[in-house]
Amino acid sequence: MRSFLLSSTIALSLALGMPVAPAAAQVITPAATDTLHKFEVPAPVAVAPKPWYKGKLVRATIVPALLIGYGAYTFNGGGFYTNQDANRDIHKLFPTYRTHLDNILIFAPYAELGLVALSGVESQNDRINTLLVIGKSEFIMLASVYTIKFLTRETRPDGSDNLSFPSGHTAQAFLAASIVHNEFRDKSQWYGIGAYTIATSVAALRMINNKHWQSDVVAGAGIGILSAHLGYLTHRNRWGRKARIPTGMNFMPMYLPGGGTGLSMTWRLAK
Repeated sequence: MRSFLLSSTIALSLALGMPVAPAAAQVITPAATDTLHKFEVPAPVAVAPKPWYKGKLVRATIVPALLIGYGAYTFNGGGFYTNQDANRDIHKLFPTYRTHLDNILIFAPYAELGLVALSGVESQNDRINTLLVIGKSEFIMLASVYTIKFLTRETRPDGSDNLSFPSGHTAQAFLAASIVHNEFRDKSQWYGIGAYTIATSVAALRMINNKHWQSDVVAGAGIGILSAHLGYLTHRNRWGRKARIPTGMNFMPMYLPGGGTGLSMTWRLAK
C-alpha cells in the first residue's frame, strides 16, 4: 500500500510538471558565524632583527672609514706608497702646471644639484629639507676638518702653513657630491657619478697645485662623505610639509562581544 501511494504521488507530480524531491534528501545546516573573535587584535608577528653589519650606520660609514683610515695610515710619511712618493710622481707629470680652478669646482656639485632640480627632476627631499640636510652636513664637515687641522699641524707641500691635513677643499667637494648622489640616485646614478667626478678633480688639482699631500685629500674625501651621511641619518623632522587631515569620515554602529553596542568611525587621510 505504501509503495502504491509513493508511485501515485510521483506519477501525479510528473503529470503536473512539479519537481520531484529525493526520497532521502539531507538538510545541510550552515555553520554558525564566528562572532566571538572578530574584534580580537591579532598577535604581533615577531620579526628577526637585522645583523649589525647590515644596519644603516655601518653602510653609511664603511667607505668613509676606509678613506679616513688610509689617510691616517699615510699621514706624515707613512705607508707603502708615501706622501713624498705620490708628490714626486704627480710633479713629474705636471711640473709647472698651476690653476685656481679647484677654488671654483668645490661648489660645482651644488650647481649641478640646483640645475637638475630646476629642470624638473624630483629629488628625494623637498627643497626645505634638502637645505636643512646641507646646513647640518656643512657644520659637521667644517667642525671636523678644522679641529683636525689644528690638532695635527701638518706642513703643506709648498710650506705655506701648517694646516695641510685634511684637505678642506676635497671635503667640501665630496660632501656636495654625496648630497647630489643621495637626492637623485633613485632617478639616475649618472647624477652622482658626475658629481663625484668633479670632486675627484678637485682632489687631484689640490695635489697638482702643491697644496696637499695624498693623505690630505683621501682623508678629506672620507670626511666629506661621512658628514653628508651623518646629515641624512640625523635628519628626522620633515619640515615644510602640509599636514594630513582626515576626509571622508563614516560612522556606523558596532556590536561588542559582550552584548554591548558602540559607534565606530572610519576615515581616509588626504594626501
